[in-house]
Amino acid sequence: MPKKKLVYIWSLRNAAADKAGQYIDYKGGRRYMKSPLEYLVQALNETELGACYSLEAVIYDDDPESARDREKLREYGFSCQPGRQWFYPPQLALAGRPVNVLLCPVPSSYRRLPLESAARPAAKSAFEHRLLAQLTALEADLVVLDGLLVILDELVRPGAPFHRRIVNIHPGITRLESPYERRGAHATLDALYGARGEKVIDWSTLQTRPVPPVTLTGASFHYVDNGIDSGEVIVDVLDTPIDPADTILELRWNNFQRSLFPALHRGLAHLAGVAQATTVGETACL
Repeated sequence: MPKKKLVYIWSLRNAAADKAGQYIDYKGGRRYMKSPLEYLVQALNETELGACYSLEAVIYDDDPESARDREKLREYGFSCQPGRQWFYPPQLALAGRPVNVLLCPVPSSYRRLPLESAARPAAKSAFEHRLLAQLTALEADLVVLDGLLVILDELVRPGAPFHRRIVNIHPGITRLESPYERRGAHATLDALYGARGEKVIDWSTLQTRPVPPVTLTGASFHYVDNGIDSGEVIVDVLDTPIDPADTILELRWNNFQRSLFPALHRGLAHLAGVAQATTVGETACL
């Protein structure tokens, strides 16, 4: 059976905030911050997922014309350059093909416009049309979002070409009925405050109120709709204990290793219909 064509869409800005590709301080030592993209490439090279998916492109929406984006990416830039920090090892390759050649910019340039601008909705629509054209040209079967700081609308509406073909990997449990639910861009920080017995009620001021401590978090792999982490959950993993003394990067590192990478792997395996065959080490894609 032919492999499913996979396209990965991420935000370099979000990866930069995670210090992806760098060694971070961790409990008095140093640990390497592997990005979900780097994990995915290794999984496609080394596990049963490689028999099920081909990675066609890695799209990023960061905008070189935006002063805010340039500032957030000052350590990295917008492309891998010799001698400069990057988000993964420069030699990272998938089946011998350098990941760097898969990079494809589709800037969300509408973000330069003020939120109240009358031109912003049309500019946002134009961005989604450019994204659709790129995904169509790549003949994408499945799209994985990682930290994309844009809420998609037209691409994921019922009846749209990519409805239920775009999924997101989120560093928090997204089920509303779960006591561990953490949606949105502040999911990790929200979990960290929660472990300290606080609930943030205003993210602009970080005003909090006391709540019973919750010292566990996880990750969700879910379909994307036009809400904030509100799509149907495919797989979630709740396996990350929180030390209230954690820094956000310490918790982020731990959650990637214990919950987010497993959720990404299991979610992709579920969508591919990976089944264990009778022979040890053999797998099949249904």
